[in-house]
Amino acid sequence: MVPPGLGLEVPGARVDNGLSPAELDRIEAVVTRASVGIAETGTVVLDHGPGQGRRAVTLLPDLHVCIVGEVQVVADAGDALARLDPERPQTWVSGPSATSDIELSRVEGVHGPRRLHVVLVRD
Repeated sequence: MVPPGLGLEVPGARVDNGLSPAELDRIEAVVTRASVGIAETGTVVLDHGPGQGRRAVTLLPDLHVCIVGEVQVVADAGDALARLDPERPQTWVSGPSATSDIELSRVEGVHGPRRLHVVLVRD
């Protein structure tokens, strides 16, 4: 799946048209763009503008492929905050979703995609 405004052809992908959370959960992968990439932590930040999709689209599919342009990469979180509009919703992603229970058994995909791939592209 791809969000509206991605500006990139992804063979076989369909554009998100407001699928329900249950329908999104059955989508294998989503390809989006990011608003900002943070070099220090490897974090991508989405403010859910064009090409980034709504929050559910980036959290429910099992695989999230996020495209970051080299001009979007900043050094650290402070630099990222300076570029972001505090009025817009933001999702900060520093890796695939994972958590541990009381016995420290790791479980992936509880709060977001099990897999995250970041593709850095030259602008």
